[in-house]
This record gives sequence, structure tokens and C-alpha cells, in this order.
Amino acid sequence: MALLTSFITSFTLLLLFVIMITSASDTGSLLKFRDSLENNNALLSSWNASIPPCSGSSHWPRVQCYKGHVSGLKLENMRLKGVIDVQSLLELPYLRTISLMNNDFDTEWPDINKIVGLKTLFLSNNNFSGEIPAQAFQGMQWLKKIHLSNNQFTGPIPTSLASMPRLMELRLEGNQFTGPIPNFQHAFKSFSVANNQLEGEIPASLHNMPPSSFSGNEGVCGAPLSACSSPKKKSTASIVAAAVLVIVALIVIGAVILLVLHQRRKQAGPEVSAENPSSIMFQSQQKEASSSDEGSRGSPTSSSHRSRSLRLLFVRDDREKFDYNELFRASAKMLGSGCFSSSYKVALLDGPEMVVKRFKQMNNVGREEFDEHMRRIGRLNHPNLLPLVAYYYRKVEKLLVTDFVHNGSLAVRLHGYQALGQESLDWASRLKIVKGIAKGLEHLYKEMPSLIAAHGHLKSSNVLLSESLEPILTDYGLGPVINQDLAPEIMVIYKSPEYVQHGRITKKTDVWSLGILILEILTGKFPANLLQGKGSELSLANWVHSVVPQEWTREVFDKDMEGTNNSEGEMVKLLKIALACCEGDVDKRWDLKEAVERIHEVNEEEVKSSLSPWMVN
Repeated sequence: MALLTSFITSFTLLLLFVIMITSASDTGSLLKFRDSLENNNALLSSWNASIPPCSGSSHWPRVQCYKGHVSGLKLENMRLKGVIDVQSLLELPYLRTISLMNNDFDTEWPDINKIVGLKTLFLSNNNFSGEIPAQAFQGMQWLKKIHLSNNQFTGPIPTSLASMPRLMELRLEGNQFTGPIPNFQHAFKSFSVANNQLEGEIPASLHNMPPSSFSGNEGVCGAPLSACSSPKKKSTASIVAAAVLVIVALIVIGAVILLVLHQRRKQAGPEVSAENPSSIMFQSQQKEASSSDEGSRGSPTSSSHRSRSLRLLFVRDDREKFDYNELFRASAKMLGSGCFSSSYKVALLDGPEMVVKRFKQMNNVGREEFDEHMRRIGRLNHPNLLPLVAYYYRKVEKLLVTDFVHNGSLAVRLHGYQALGQESLDWASRLKIVKGIAKGLEHLYKEMPSLIAAHGHLKSSNVLLSESLEPILTDYGLGPVINQDLAPEIMVIYKSPEYVQHGRITKKTDVWSLGILILEILTGKFPANLLQGKGSELSLANWVHSVVPQEWTREVFDKDMEGTNNSEGEMVKLLKIALACCEGDVDKRWDLKEAVERIHEVNEEEVKSSLSPWMVN
């Protein structure tokens, strides 16, 4: 008996000794990694060598632990810079997750493939640049999630990604990748290469991905996008003839340009120009602003007109002022681009981060009309509306400046939460978001009663979320200044049943958009009508109606929505509100006031009370 007791004691001491050695090794490796980073002292100063990183139920901030070992690093939104010391991370044998999203790393690709046990790698929203080697992920057979969005990577997509059988999420949007999409042999749960410079046919394994996964790549074709056109064979003679014509045309165009520039120099004299090659987002404004309107040349007021055209006009007095040149010189990172606008996050020198949206579909709007409408929008003040801070007017395109909301959009939070390493939205959060959206719409209609559709472009990507998941509406009130011939192709309200069938917009059209948005929030599904542009015939509402009400709880509601105990009745109530908002007959559809009232009657948990007549119907 004494011998057994002695053996147990010795084994326990040995185990503790091994744990102490491992903890000490983890501590040294993490401190070494921290010291290799820039801008880390204040943020990671609580990493203390006297306390193990994984001690009992507690652990170092931003360090994830599993059974006493370091299993993950979540160093997000910390403005970290410097070189990623992969060698120190190799000393963490249980490391499975690395997330360095939303920092300022500006190096080339680190040798991440040395950490063969990684399962998730999140490096989105940094300034990584250069080509990623073709074999960058060779041997990393455990990787399931890779997010490299919104960096400055160039060259082809690494071919080693195509041979990773466990890879289920791949996000590469917002870079400068070129060439074809690799021939992936397996299906993905989440995939996006949007807003790159890719070309060629989409592999068959990706045909089930939404079209938005490939948007912004002009050279990409095939399902789910439009079919690829068959190349036509051209004779050698026709190719030579075309080349000669092109050369002659270029010579003529060059001569004309030189002549025009020479004449302008003689007339206008020397001009001062500002050049910032790194900030390409404002090049078109710079070129246009370098010359005044032709009608103003020679006029006594031409200099003041040019001065005004280069000036940012602020519509709020509670924001720090900055001028156009500061905005032009600021570093800019693209957040997204579509047929409606292009968005950039701009980091002002010694100032806040702002979002600048470029619009090219407003060139039919006169200066006075545009100024007046922007002042109206600038007077709006509500916690559920993203305030317009300033704007910049040129005839060809307009800039709208707003605050930067760090938590991103509702669309990303609903459909890309797994890619971001976040939890799904629970029922309470979704209900809070719906009520906040309703409040924002209500305020819009109260303050802008003359607009037929006060928002006009309500969708999940135009709902931002604060840190506390409070919804903030954006891109509202722009209907009057959008070119009306392009509006049906751009704005959500023109996908409504009344426009598709009768070509008209009413005061209840925004209510239809609200109903579709609520259904998207409850079901977790993309509205098919917005993705495919075929109007209400493919709407979420029709899909919900196709399911018998007894099966709504099991078939309709998002299966990833947590916290639904004692709430199913309230969820059904909100679902019925959404369907009433999506009523195809405008006369039968609720107006905004009634919809908002019903939404505010919904509770997080069921309340025993008699059903309202509208619920029975």
C-alpha cells in the first residue's frame, strides 16, 4: 500500500513538473512574440512572466487556452505592426488559431506553413502585400478557415489552397489577385474572391456559391455568373490590320492631346498640382479639379468658383473639420465596391477614421439641388441613422463622408460570422436589431415626409452594427439625387412587387424592404430576389408562404439562432409581421406606422395574453 502511495505521489509530482515546464515554455514564447511587434507595450502589458498564460480558469488577455495550453491568439483591432515572428509561435505546440484582423501589418507573406497544426488563420483588414507563394499552405492539412480579405496581395491565388480537403471557409475579397481561380475539388461553406482582378471560368465545385462571391472581377465568367463567351478565331491578316489601326489611332489621339494641352497652358498659365500616387481613390477628382468649368474661364468669379469646388462642405458642427487636401493625402483602404458606390476607409493624419463613398450615378443633379438635399440629410439626428458628416461635389461624381463603424454590417454579421470567428446572433440580438431598424425608419419618415421612399435602399449591407449591436442605417434618402434612368438597376425599392408589376413606387415600398430584411434576419438566408434581380417572384416571402405554418419553427427559422427557449411564439409573431410587410397587394400591406407599432409589441419571451386580431388572421 505504501509502495502504491509513493508511486502515485511521484507520478503527480512528475506531471506537475511537466506542466510547469510547458507553461514556462508557453510564457517565454508569447513574450518573445509580443516583443517582436510594434505598438504593443500598452495593449499587451498585462502579459506577465510571473503568471502562466493559462492558469486554471483564467488566462492572459487575448490568449485562448485548452487544457492548460495556449491554443489561440486573438489580437484584433490593436493597430499592431511589425514582423510576425513565426519562429516563436512554433514553440506553442497546441496553437490552433491565429487572428490578427484589423491591424496595420504591412509586410509580405510570413512563413505560416511552418505552423502545421493551425486550424484557423485570420489576417483580414491589414496591409499585407506582395505575392503569396504557390506552396504557402503546403502541409497544412488541418486548416479549416482562412481569411485574407482587404489586404494588398498580388499575383495568382496560391495553388496549394486547392489541395486542402478540410478547408471550408476561404475569404480573399478586396485584394489584387490575378489569373484564374484554382480548380478546387471540394465544396465550401463560405467562399469569396470578390473585388480582385481575377479572370477565367469559375470551377464547377464553386457553382453553388452566391454570385456576390465573385463580383468585382470583370474577367470571371461561368455559373453562377453569366456564361463564358466562346472565343472567335481571327485570321492573321485581320489581326495585323487591327494592330495597324490601333497604332494609327493612338498616334492621332496622342497628337490631339499634346495640342490641347499646349493650348491650355498658353491660355491658363502654370497651375499648382497635388500628387499622391498612393491614394488612388481621388485621382479622378484631382484630374477634374485641376481645371475649372469651361464656362467659368475668364470670369471674375472663376477663382472663387474653383476654390469652392475643391472644398469639403460640412453639414454637422460637432465633427472635427478637415479639408479636401487632407482627405486626398490620407491613406485609403477599399471596403467594398458595387454598381451603386465604392467605399473606402480613410485614416486622416492626426484625425479620426472616416468612410468616404464615391458615387458616379448622380451626375444629372445640379449643384444647388444637391447642396440643399445634403443639408436636409445632415440635419437628421438619430442613434439609428449614420450621420452624414461632409460631402464633396463635382459634376462627374460625388463624395459623401461619414463616421467609420468598426463592427461592420448586418449582412456580414448574419452570413459571415463563422468566417470572422464570431458567434451567431441569438434571438434577443436579432429582435433588438429589428426594433432599432424600425426606429430609424420611423424617424426618417417623420423628418423627410416629402420623400415617397425615405430610405429607398434598405438591405442588410446598409445596416451597420455598433459594438452593442445597435443597428445604424446608412445610404438612406438618396433617391432624389440618383440618376432616375439608372435607379431601377441600383436601388432596392425598384425590386418591389409594385414596381416590377406596375412600374410605381409608393409610401409603402420601404415597408416591403423592411419585411424582406426581417425575413432575412429570422431565416439567415440571402434574399434571392436581390441576388438574382428578378423582383418579388423569388422573394423570401414566397418561400416562407410555401412552408406550412406548423413547420415554420423547424424549417424556416435560422438553425444557428440561439436563445430561443420560451420565445417561439414571439418569433412566429415577428415572422407574421414580416409577411404582412411583404404583402404583394399595396392596398393590403401595412403602412410604416402600423408595422413599427407591431414590431415594438414583440417580446424576447412569450407573454401570456390574448392574441391580437391581426395575429389570428
